[in-house]
Amino acid sequence: MQETQSTCPYCGVGCGVVIEHDGTHISGVRGDPAHPANFGRLCTKGSTLHLTATPVVLQHQRLREPMRRSHRGQAPSAISWDEANREITDRLLALRAEHGPEAIGIYISGQLLTEDYHAFNKLARAVLGTPHIDSNSRLCMSSAVVGYKQSLGADAPPCSYEDIELADCVLVSGANPAWAHPILFRRLEAARAGKHGRNEQHRLIVIDPRRTETAELADLHLQIRPGTDVALCHGLLHAIIQRGWTAGDFIATSTSGFDTLQALVHAWTPARAAEVCGIDEADLWQAAEWFATSPSSLSLYCQGLNQSSSGTAKNTALINLHLATGQIGRPGAGPFSLTGQPNAMGGRESGGMATLLPGHRDPAKPEDWAELATLWGLDGPGDLPGRRGHSAVE
Repeated sequence: MQETQSTCPYCGVGCGVVIEHDGTHISGVRGDPAHPANFGRLCTKGSTLHLTATPVVLQHQRLREPMRRSHRGQAPSAISWDEANREITDRLLALRAEHGPEAIGIYISGQLLTEDYHAFNKLARAVLGTPHIDSNSRLCMSSAVVGYKQSLGADAPPCSYEDIELADCVLVSGANPAWAHPILFRRLEAARAGKHGRNEQHRLIVIDPRRTETAELADLHLQIRPGTDVALCHGLLHAIIQRGWTAGDFIATSTSGFDTLQALVHAWTPARAAEVCGIDEADLWQAAEWFATSPSSLSLYCQGLNQSSSGTAKNTALINLHLATGQIGRPGAGPFSLTGQPNAMGGRESGGMATLLPGHRDPAKPEDWAELATLWGLDGPGDLPGRRGHSAVE
C-alpha cells in the first residue's frame, strides 16, 4: 500500500489528507497529522473523500482521458494527451493570429494549487499575451479583495489559523463555520475549552440573522436584521470612540483618515444602530467593550458579508473596527476573511485574477508590470498586456 499527501478539495480550510492507494486505485483517506490546518482531523466529507474514487464512480462520473467531439452533437471519442495538447495549442494560436490575443480568455478555479495558478497566469499574460484571466473567486471573494485593498493597501489577510488559539475574543460575522468550515470550528471549540480550563477569559460574539450552530456556542449572539451589517459596525465604532476604547497611538502612527471615519460614524449612535439592526442596545455596547478591550480580538467572516450589493462596504466597516482599536498586526488579532475554496487565497496571491498581478502587484501600475517582466525573464514590460483584463462577469 502506498501513501500520498494531498489537500482536501472541499471547503476553504484546506485540510491535509493522506491518500492510501496501490498506485492505481484509492482505497482510503485519513487526516494528515502533520498538516498545520487540521493536525489529522477531518470532517465527514473529508473522511469519505475516497468514496468519490471508487471503481463505479470512476466508470460513470470521472473523465480518465481526453475526449473529443469531431463535430458538435457527435459522441466524444478518446484521444491521447499529446493529441489533446497539440489541438488546444494549434487552435489557440490560430485564434490569436486571426483575432488578436485579447480574443482569448482563461477562467480558472480556487481548487487549483498555487503552482497551477502561477502556470496559468504565465500562459495567459506572458505566452498568449491576453490580460483576460480570472478565477471563480470573483464570484465569492471580490468584496473581500477590495475591502482589504481599500483598508490595508493589499489583498493580504494579516492573520493565520494559529491566531484562533491565541485570540481572547473572536467575532464571527456573516459566517457559519460550524457547517461551512467544520475543522476550523473544532479548533475554535478546543481553544475556548482550553482557555476556560485554565480559568482564562474567552469571548465569542456571533453576528448572524439566523440562530446557527455557530451562534449556539456564542457568549453573545447579535441577531441583526439582514443587510444591516454596516450600520452595526458603525454603531460599534461610535460606542468605542465614545468610551475612549480607541488605540490613539496606533491610529496616529499606522493609519490615515481616522477623522473622516469618525465623522462618518458620528450619527450612528448605539441607540440608532441597535434600532436599525433590531437588537438590544445593551448587547451592542457589550460587543463593543469585549472587542475593543480584550487583549486580542480576531474576526472571522465569509459570504454573509461578501455576497451582497454592499459587500465591500461591509468588509471595510469591519476592518475599520480593527484599525481603530489596534486589534491587528499582533498574535490573536486581526480581520480574517474565510474563503469558500481551499486555495482561493493562493490564487489571489499568485495573481490569478484580472484585477491582480502576482505578489499583490497592481495591473494599474506600469512599474509592477516591469518588475513582473524581469521576474519572468522577458525582454521588457512590452511583452506583457500592461493592463487589467475583463473580470468573469464582464
